[in-house]
Amino acid sequence: MVIALTIKLSQLEGQKRIDAEYYKPEYSEIRHKLSQIKTKRIKEISTSVVSFGAYSLCNYIVWKEKGIPYLNVENVREGYMDLDGVKYIDEEVNEILKKSQVREGQVILTMAGTIGNAAVAYKLPKKVNSNQATAKITLKPSISPFFIAAFLNSRFGKKQTEWEIVTSVQANIFLWQIKEIKVPIVSKEIENEIEKLYKKGLDKLEFSKSLFSQAENLFLEELGLNVFKPKYKLFYTANLSKSFGHHRIDAEYFQPCYDDLIKYLGNKFETAPLKKFILNFQKGIEVGSKSYQKEGKPFIRVSNLSIHGLVEKDQKYIDDKLYQNLRDTYEPKIGDFLLTKDATPGIAYVTKEPTKGIIASGILKLNINENEIYKEYLALCVNSMIGRMQIERDGGGSVITHWRPEQIKNLLIPILPSQIQQKITSLVRHSHEARKEAKELLEKAKRKVENAIENAIENAIKK
Repeated sequence: MVIALTIKLSQLEGQKRIDAEYYKPEYSEIRHKLSQIKTKRIKEISTSVVSFGAYSLCNYIVWKEKGIPYLNVENVREGYMDLDGVKYIDEEVNEILKKSQVREGQVILTMAGTIGNAAVAYKLPKKVNSNQATAKITLKPSISPFFIAAFLNSRFGKKQTEWEIVTSVQANIFLWQIKEIKVPIVSKEIENEIEKLYKKGLDKLEFSKSLFSQAENLFLEELGLNVFKPKYKLFYTANLSKSFGHHRIDAEYFQPCYDDLIKYLGNKFETAPLKKFILNFQKGIEVGSKSYQKEGKPFIRVSNLSIHGLVEKDQKYIDDKLYQNLRDTYEPKIGDFLLTKDATPGIAYVTKEPTKGIIASGILKLNINENEIYKEYLALCVNSMIGRMQIERDGGGSVITHWRPEQIKNLLIPILPSQIQQKITSLVRHSHEARKEAKELLEKAKRKVENAIENAIENAIKK
C-alpha cells in the first residue's frame, strides 16, 4: 500500500534531509512522546562514544584460530553478545587496534548491517576487540548500562536509531547521531529493576551455553576426538584412479586429514550415511528479491539460521498472500530438521517451536526417522568437526560453496549408544529452554522500559 505524506518546507529547515523516510509519522510520534518527559542525550550521560574508523589499520589483522575475540556487527545481537563463530586476533594486533578495544560495562551499538542492536559488555573474556561498525558507549558511573541497552533496544530507542539512518552504498549511522539520541530519566528504583532483569537474562544465557558445551564435549569425548586436531599437510600425493573415482581433481579434496578422520571413525565406531535416517527431503524455495518487503512474514535464508535457531540477520520479509500460498510446503514445523546446503553449508537445527516463515532454497527441511537416531544428536554431529570436515572436503574449490544432495546423503555419521544419544539430546533441549528463558527476560526488561516511558508520559499529560 502506498502512503502519501505532505511535509511543509518550514519543517525541512534545519534538518538537512529531504528523503521521505526521514519524515515518516512513526518517527515524529516517538519524538513528540519523548518531548513530554525528562530526557538527556547520550553525550550528556556518557564519558565517551567511540568506534574505530581507521580502516587502514585493518591491514594489520591476521585471523587466528584462537586468541582475542574480534567482534563484528553480526556478533552483537539485540540484548547480548554472541561469540559463536567469532574471529580472533593476537596480542600484537590487539595493541595496534587499541582504540577499538571493548571494556567491561560498555554499551555496544551496531552502526551498519543490522543497525541499532545494543548489548552490554558483560562477563566477556578479559580482552575483546571490535570493528569500526560498532559504537562503544562508556557511561558515567551513575548510569546503568543495562538500562541504556534495554532502552536502545526498545521501541523508543530503535525508532530514534532508524530515524537517523543514512543510506548511500550501505546504510549506516554516525557517532554524532548516536550522541544525540534522547534517553528518558527514570527513578533509580526502575533503573535497578531493569538492570536486575537484564543481568538475570544474560546469566541464564550463559547457563544455556554451558549446557550446550557439555553436550558437545560429551559427544567428542565419547568419540575420543576431544583433543583431535586435524593435521593439514602441505605436500601429499593421490593416485589418478582415486581422482577419477571421486570425479574431483582439486588438490584440497585429497588432503590426507580428511581420510584420517573417516578411517578413525570407521575403525572404532559403527557408522552410517545420513541417507539412512532421512524419511523425506524437502528443498526450500526462492521467491526472488522482487518479493522482498520491509515487513510481513519472514523469508528464512541461510544467514537467518544458526545452530541455536533463527536469527534476525538482514531479515527479509514477504507479503501474507505469498506466505499463505507457500506455507504448507515450505514452513518449518516443530520437529523438522533444518539443514543449510549453500553459502554456509552444514548448519543443522531441529525446530523446537512454532515458526511463521518460509525457508529459502539454500535450506533443506528433512524428516528424520527417530526410530534410528535421536535428531538432536544427529544435528550436533553435523554441526561438529565431523560434519564440518566432510563438508569442507565436499565443497572445496568453489567461490560460493554448494553442498550437493548426493554429498549430503552420503555424509558419514558415527552411531554412539542410545543412552549417550539420549543424554546429549537432553542437554541440548535444556540448553534451548534456558536460552528461551533468557530471551524472555531480556524482552521483559525492554518492555519495562517502554512501560516506564508510557507511564511518565501519561503522568505528564495529567499535570
